Amino acid sequence: MAPSRRTVLTTGAAGLVTAAASANAQTTGQGSPPQPMRPGRGGTDPGPRNIPSEMQNPDIFVPPPTDHGTVANLKFPFAASHIRLERGGWTRQVTERELGISKEIAGVDMRLNTGGVRELHWHKAAEWAYMLYGRARITAVDEEGRQFVDDVGVGDLWYFPKGIPHSIQGLGPDGCEFLLVFDDGFSEDIVLPNNSRGFTQLFFR
Repeated sequence: MAPSRRTVLTTGAAGLVTAAASANAQTTGQGSPPQPMRPGRGGTDPGPRNIPSEMQNPDIFVPPPTDHGTVANLKFPFAASHIRLERGGWTRQVTERELGISKEIAGVDMRLNTGGVRELHWHKAAEWAYMLYGRARITAVDEEGRQFVDDVGVGDLWYFPKGIPHSIQGLGPDGCEFLLVFDDGFSEDIVLPNNSRGFTQLFFR
């Protein structure tokens, strides 16, 4: 009797997990946390430590023999970003301020409660967005006064060219969360004198 598709998939998945666990054990010493050491180099780290982060960045925590210390850290998680709390929701960002190498791209994770609005604004960077949760209403108006209004949900995308005024509102039943990406490393809520790249971040309900 031929095995079912479910059996094949389950067996294959179990094999992958076993292989990954075996490879990890060989790398870290039978499942123990990695240590910043190679034969004849380095030493143990007694902690306290952030093991999950170290496991995600093994070549930073345990540099290979070919490393010369010139590869910059290209990772900065939203979980390590400061969250700004407002009446209409919250926002956190990874920009040139948080990740110095990020000169040409910035990311913002934003949550709008039901009725919360990212007020009409514009900026010199283009904006891409991906809806992570809930529903939102986006509006835009171009230089000729033409208006655009649409409701978006999980998995939807939008794009606002630089200079186009736009707004975002969280809809019921529980607002929304979305990821914004800009083609500039500026900080979205920091406006310095004579710095036209940034803009203020305000919420209203």
